[in-house]
Order: sequence, then structure tokens, then C-alpha cells
Amino acid sequence: MRAGPSSALGGSCAAGRPAGARGARPAELQGFSQRGALSDALEPGDNARRAPGGMPQTLSSTSMFTPCGFSPHLHSAKEDDQGGLIFQDGNLASASLDALIQHLIPTTDYYPEKAYIFTFLLSSRLFIEPHELLSRVCHKCVEQQRLDDPVLDKARIRKFGPKLLQLLTEWTETFPYDFQEERMIGHLKDMIDRIAPCDESCFNEQKKTSNLEAYVKWFNRLCYLVATEICMPAKKKQRAQVIEFFIDVARECFNIGNFNSLMAIISGMNMSPVSRLKKTWSKVKTAKFFILEHQMDPTGNFYNYRTALRGAAHRSLTAHSNREKIVIPFFSLLIKDIYFLNEGCANRLPNGHVNFEKFLELAKQVGEFITWKQVECPFEQDHNIIHYLHTAPIFTEDGLYLASYESESPENQIEKERWKSLRSTILGKT
Repeated sequence: MRAGPSSALGGSCAAGRPAGARGARPAELQGFSQRGALSDALEPGDNARRAPGGMPQTLSSTSMFTPCGFSPHLHSAKEDDQGGLIFQDGNLASASLDALIQHLIPTTDYYPEKAYIFTFLLSSRLFIEPHELLSRVCHKCVEQQRLDDPVLDKARIRKFGPKLLQLLTEWTETFPYDFQEERMIGHLKDMIDRIAPCDESCFNEQKKTSNLEAYVKWFNRLCYLVATEICMPAKKKQRAQVIEFFIDVARECFNIGNFNSLMAIISGMNMSPVSRLKKTWSKVKTAKFFILEHQMDPTGNFYNYRTALRGAAHRSLTAHSNREKIVIPFFSLLIKDIYFLNEGCANRLPNGHVNFEKFLELAKQVGEFITWKQVECPFEQDHNIIHYLHTAPIFTEDGLYLASYESESPENQIEKERWKSLRSTILGKT
């Protein structure tokens, strides 16, 4: 089990609820009376926003990362003879697309560094479709290794073949979505048939992958679950106890480095149907909550959070236990950072070269996330809690407002009219 979005309340990759009855509530939440008729009448729903696209997949090995994280340093004994690759301080800064493709292709006595393979495969799709890239790689291999010759140089193929197979293996394991196209599989099989026909089966395994949607839906589900559990109890004292329970959960998320669930819990407690419960909040010891809220304050482009994240990342690098290695970033902000990096930096330089320095920074951020994702979760799973997180009904936004108004009466005319409307549409009462 990974320490990513699947560790108990620390995260769940649940994209929705499996069929079946509502899961058992955690012991700490049991005993709080629930509004029977109201709870039965409200329709559950996760109100989740969807995000398109897929996220870069987990690597099978961490060998592409140095002990200090992703290494962007690419070492080359000399510049390309034709000037296709431009290095600065030992790092590849820019190059033509054709030169970058050539730099990816192994030979009998050369194999590209893992850092370069990951960086180029991650960002090359900004310029060229994966199937076209693989086609060009295969064509160059056939041409340079003379694989179309009537009589092959078996000694050379025995040296070149394993390196090409290693490159293709890294590609399929790191970006398995690329190989859902039949054209990709066709190119793959053609090359394997030429150099290692007995090894074809190793590329047919389907990989399980996570995606952006799972993270976004989990964040929204946890946010609404927290708000639902707070709004459901009929008594003020019980609602206050639920709030204090989730404050403690949020503090534990902060302590272990799970910033994504921390933000979801805080967001749930800051939803209007919850924040308007003034009588309830008056019974809550809020000092711990305000400290956590301060840590996730968006002021200064989330300066406090970014400082805490750097601390957690540093702890992870020097940790001796998996518990100390856990880093789960606030995922929406991570995606925002990557988006603006991609949109804010030119893909090509004025001379037409690919801006490889941008590629390196993209790979650094994505590679760091992959490193965190590979940490084994040190906590034992509680299947009752997992079932509860995946199956507990959650109120819609309207349902939350109705529950909130039922708990503490509307304070103004606008709230009174909305309460009346919700009672009519949801409960069928006037």
C-alpha cells in the first residue's frame, strides 16, 4: 500500500461509493444522534468536480532519483558534433527535437541516463505524439543498427538489443497510458520481433494507474464528508464534539505530512453551512483549528504551506522510517504550479531549439511527487474505517444548508426563504 491517496483517513483513491449499505462510522463518531427523517430524505452525493487527463505514472524503480530527490544533472563528455545539443554548466539546456530524440536512443556502447529518459518522455508530448515519437525511435534504430540487412550482425545485436529493450521497458512502466494505442503496440512488437522475439510477453501486462480525477474526487468527498458529519447531529454539544474530532484528525494529518487531506478537512469545516453554526462553534476549543488554518492560509501564494511542505520534504529525505518519509502535497496547488510552469515558459527558444531547461523543471516537480508516491504506508489499514470513507452517504450542498438551518435557525430573511425552499424541495414540507 502506498502512502499516496489510499492511506486510511490520510487519503483515499475512492472515486465514488461502491454499491452497498452505508459503512460503519468510526467509533469516535458513533453515539452522535442523527436526524433520522432528514438523513433518510437527503440524497447522498459527492458533488465532485472532474479534472480531465491522466497523471504521470509511478516508476517501477527509484533509481532515477538521487538521495536528494530528482536529479536534473545530465552528464555528457562532449557536445554533439553537429551542435544539436547545447549544454550549460554540464546541464542540457536546449536542442533541436531531432537531436533530443537521437540522445534518447541507445547504441551498442551508450545508454541514456534515467533522468534524461524520464524528463524527455514526460515533456516530449508537447511537441510530438507518443506514437510518432516511438515510430521515429524505431526507424532510427533500424537504420543505425542496420536491422533490415539480410544478414544481421548478431554480435552487435546482442549488445544493442538489451539496451533497447530496457528503454522500451522503462517507457511502458513509466507512461503505460501511451501504450493503449494500437499503433504503439504495433511499433513495440515490430522492434521486439527484430531483436528479442521471446521477450514480447513482458510488455503485455496491464498496469494499474492513478489519475488526476481520483485525487480531485477524494479531496471533494472528504471535504463534504466532514461537513456532513458536522451538520447531521441534532444536538449542539454533539456537533461541537464532531468538530473537535476532525480538528484532531487534521492535526495528525499535518504531523505526518498529509497536506492534501488536511486542506480537505479545513475546507469542509469552512463551508458556509458549517461556519454559520455560531452556537456550535462557541462550544469548540478553536485554538488548534486556528493554528492549522493559519498553516494553510492562501496569503502570499500559500507561503506558510510551502514552508511546511519544504520541511516535510527535507524530513522525508533524511528519514529512517516510512512514517517520517510521508509527504502528500496539497494536490490542487501542485497541479496549479505545474500548469503555470508549463504555460508561463516557452517550449521553444528563438533559435527554434526545444527549451530543455523547462523540461528539467517540469520533471523535477513531477519526479519529486513520484518519489513521495512510492513511500510504503507504515500504518495498518482499518477496514471498517476504509469502508466508511468509501460508502458513507454525504449531503449535497443544498442538503448541508438544510441540515444547518434545521440545527440553528436562519438569521435573516434570505436564509429564511432559502430554508423554506429547501424544506419544500427536499423534504416535501411547507
